[in-house]
Amino acid sequence: MAHSVKRKLAFASADIFGGGSFNIVNFLYPGFLAITVGISPYWIGVVMLVARIWDAITDPIMGHLSDRTTSKMGKRRIYLVIAAPFVLVSMYLLFFPFSFSETWMRVIAVLLSYLVFTTVQTTVMIPYYSLSSEMTSDYQERASFNSYRLGFSIFSSILCVAVPGIVVGLFGDKTIGYQVMSLSFGLLFGLSVFFTGLFAREEIQTPKVETKLSFKDMMKPLKLVPFRQYLGMFLVLQMSMAIMSGLFFFYIDFFITKSSTAQGQSTMVGLIAAALMFSMQIVALPIYLKMIEKKGKTYAYRFGAYLWILTALFILLIPSNVTPLAVYALGAVMGFGISGPGLVPHTMYGDVVDAGQLMFHDRLDGQMSGFTNFINKIAQAVGLAIVMFLIGLAGFQEQQPGGPIINSQPDSATLMIRLIMTFAPLIFMGIGIFISHRYKIDQNKQKQLTQAIVDPSIDRKALLESLS
Repeated sequence: MAHSVKRKLAFASADIFGGGSFNIVNFLYPGFLAITVGISPYWIGVVMLVARIWDAITDPIMGHLSDRTTSKMGKRRIYLVIAAPFVLVSMYLLFFPFSFSETWMRVIAVLLSYLVFTTVQTTVMIPYYSLSSEMTSDYQERASFNSYRLGFSIFSSILCVAVPGIVVGLFGDKTIGYQVMSLSFGLLFGLSVFFTGLFAREEIQTPKVETKLSFKDMMKPLKLVPFRQYLGMFLVLQMSMAIMSGLFFFYIDFFITKSSTAQGQSTMVGLIAAALMFSMQIVALPIYLKMIEKKGKTYAYRFGAYLWILTALFILLIPSNVTPLAVYALGAVMGFGISGPGLVPHTMYGDVVDAGQLMFHDRLDGQMSGFTNFINKIAQAVGLAIVMFLIGLAGFQEQQPGGPIINSQPDSATLMIRLIMTFAPLIFMGIGIFISHRYKIDQNKQKQLTQAIVDPSIDRKALLESLS
């Protein structure tokens, strides 16, 4: 048992970077670019979309390289060890406060720094996604491994929502504050990735996959129905989370604490609400694990999604300058809901890879994780780009270099923010709920898959057809 816990902790460590960087980018980066660097919401959206085009190239390549790698540390962990120092460098560049007088120069500098960060993120997260399917072949243990992982991710999320702003605020000059913050978290993230690379020893070890790097081969995992369903459920989750987190502090600062912000006063309402939301995600994990054991993974996904949708509808009902207790309660209940669909796709990944091994006669962890990471980034970028475009149309005002501090936003902009935060979960998680009803890999099917992988007498075609 102790050995198993150590392996789970070692495996979970790298998602300090995964979860933490996700929330730094989604919660803080848009505000950093708009208010500190002085880039309009339109250009922020362009930067995000261009970076995703770059990901369309690098993610499948990284998945392919990972599948074909042989080393003393296996296929995956070697990349985590190599990439760890570059995590620190990329974080520093991501939050470097570029202050060029020309807008186009600031946009180019931000784009290049963001491309460096996403490339490093690809080098870490694609092998890490693959590693999650190789830690164990047991259905319930996969859920346990990924609950540890999600626990680390959420804890890091809490730190990365609350602490960076505090660190920046310690310095009178925010340009210095952002550099200190990015170096501090870059070091934490780099060490967490390095720790997983050294100590998260996998149970499933397979030979390198002998495939060519071609568009046809990279698209091959999409032939598998459960993989497409898994991607769909993961995509709508990431879209919803990116949109909600990208608007969260705008919503708090310019609507919930509208009067205080207008007077130039900072509050802790946003930080406390975010901390409660993420803390409840951790508290809910054992409940969802028990739900998975008793009712199955798709049931847990739907339960959390319905709760998330219901609580999001209250955003339109809460008035401005409301007592913070209402926002804290909303954040806590919403966090409990988010925890379910946040956990379940990670627990499904290994099961889907098993089905892929049965269908393709190779364990295509890297190719599948390449698509997964690409979808993750696409979801974040498209979600944030659409949001920035819409609030820009609604009159959102960005900070101009050397200009007066922005302490308020037009009512049209705050209304657009509230509408998006209310209906994004309803639309996207509604799609996820629909897909979950069609996903058929339960505990019994997963056992049949693992048996069929080693027993050629089992009718593989019929088993795969039963998953369609």
